[in-house]
Amino acid sequence: MPIGSSGKTSSAVATAGPGRTTGPGGAIRTFKGTERALRADRIGTPGLLLSVLAASAPLMVVAGIMVTTYQVMGIVGQPLLFVALGVVMALFSVGYAEMSRHVHNAGAFYAYIARGLGGTVGAGASFVALVSYSIMQTGIYGMFGFEVSALLERYLEVSVAWWIPALLGVAVVGALGALKIDLNAKVLGVLLLLEVVMIVIFDLGFAARPGPQGLSLQAFDPATLGGAGLGTSLCFAVTGFVGFEQAPVYAEETSRPGTVVARVMFLTVGFVAVFFALSCWLIGVATGPDHVVAAAGEHGPGLIFALAEQRLGTLFTDVLHLFFVTGIFAAMLSCHNVVARYAFAMGREGLLPAPLGRTAKASGAPALGSLLQTVLALVVVTAFTVSDNKPAGDPTAPVIHLSAWAGNLGAFGVILLMATASVAVIVFFIRRGAGRAQAGRLLAAGLAALGLLAVLVYGVKDFDILVDAGEGSVLGWLLPSLIGVAAVIGLVHGRLLRARKPEVHARIGLGNEAFQLDKAAGAPAPGGAGAPTPQHKES
Repeated sequence: MPIGSSGKTSSAVATAGPGRTTGPGGAIRTFKGTERALRADRIGTPGLLLSVLAASAPLMVVAGIMVTTYQVMGIVGQPLLFVALGVVMALFSVGYAEMSRHVHNAGAFYAYIARGLGGTVGAGASFVALVSYSIMQTGIYGMFGFEVSALLERYLEVSVAWWIPALLGVAVVGALGALKIDLNAKVLGVLLLLEVVMIVIFDLGFAARPGPQGLSLQAFDPATLGGAGLGTSLCFAVTGFVGFEQAPVYAEETSRPGTVVARVMFLTVGFVAVFFALSCWLIGVATGPDHVVAAAGEHGPGLIFALAEQRLGTLFTDVLHLFFVTGIFAAMLSCHNVVARYAFAMGREGLLPAPLGRTAKASGAPALGSLLQTVLALVVVTAFTVSDNKPAGDPTAPVIHLSAWAGNLGAFGVILLMATASVAVIVFFIRRGAGRAQAGRLLAAGLAALGLLAVLVYGVKDFDILVDAGEGSVLGWLLPSLIGVAAVIGLVHGRLLRARKPEVHARIGLGNEAFQLDKAAGAPAPGGAGAPTPQHKES
């Protein structure tokens, strides 16, 4: 029978002992105190909201991505892109949030896709998610190391190679990732609030002292979106939204996953769309819309700091530099937590080695999943360190490439996952016989899928521009193909599991529910002999 079509497949869970059980309609509840379940009731709406928003790295987006888009793409109407993408992301959230009420799994994207499109497709999505978020998180270390090095040079006159603070960042984030999620949420919350306060202050400063064209609304004119850089600008803007879709990853650790996750997603999308559109507009206001591209070209990533210093003084700018670095750190930690939970979910369901699917007894956190991401980050940063040929050429090139390439490639994979998840949501509810009742939500999911696919097509077409590859460079097709390779590996792995270990394949996307079925049947591990085997219906 299709997974989730009724509560019957979970009947064994209800008698599995103390803890949470399946609810009406087959909704999955977490189970406290088991080695294959994340610790429940660790985080509520405020903590989850702050953790998810931290992944969007507001100050990094405003001072880095927005200015770079103005500089490289020359799209004056960039604020309008955040509004348009906000609509697409809101449509996506309608179906995604409804799905979160029925599926509570740290695997989020791949779990949803598995429940809608089958275990094999879910396996493919799991590898895409793991690779995409790992690449994105690892890339941030390059920017972190470079900025910390510049900060030490500027204020302490101490010269430190970029890779030293980058490797220290890997160690600190790895240690925090193995601790309780509520502690992580507090760290992320403080850093995020500091970022937002700083942005609000210089936004108000820009509005109070606008450029030569005053509070012009020219940036919201659709005519300003013309030009060859539109597709690339869209992809850059998407990276500003990355983070809200991570809320379901923490579903097993929230107090009320059925309501908290959906609420946080909508709040995050609304905040990001409005806050980023306003901040982006005010950058143009501060310089004048007709001059913003030239100003970005002159100052580069330092544009925000130059504009802020003119209006708010040197002391504020110095503090802004510091919080820019802490904001980058918050983004690293938030992405790290997501990757650790994807690795945990995949280990629990047999897609990765089983030890990854166990949590630490003391913290209830996925310690081995955290360790895996720490090792991967260490390897990548070390590789770029070795390739940093300082005596020749631009010594910062490996750092810039690490951040830019990884960020764009990771965002590309997330867009692919979101489009696939939108389709999975539609199939999931139609198979449950809820197509008519959920018609509005399914329509929203369909529109979101079309919008996301359009962005994806633009991204593929202009990927050579995204990674700043020269004409004829293999990077234009080699880098995005890594996401395709991850998908193929996952699909093949899923197909092999279906043929050789059907009991494991049947549990892809079930998460903690599968573990409770095994426990009730006395099976030693997920997919063990004697465990009830609910079947995926493959598309």
